[in-house]
Amino acid sequence: MPNTTSARKTTRKITRRTAINKARRSLLRTVMRKVEEAITAGDRSSALSALKEAEPVIVRSAQRGIIHRNTASRKISRLTHRVSAIS
Repeated sequence: MPNTTSARKTTRKITRRTAINKARRSLLRTVMRKVEEAITAGDRSSALSALKEAEPVIVRSAQRGIIHRNTASRKISRLTHRVSAIS
């Protein structure tokens, strides 16, 4: 339990921040799952459109500290490679 007023305020801030980060992480996972599903279905056009939708979300997540920027770059790179491999 926080004892000082500043500690109480900090716990309130942490609670709000956690809720925001959870929502952003959930969106990140959702858009990535859409790309994965399109890849496994073998549908190149829907995979490309899903990737086009997912890329800015992944980059934004890195900018906002949800994931590391190198992780974001790696995820985009691997998804792009897998989408381009669909024939």
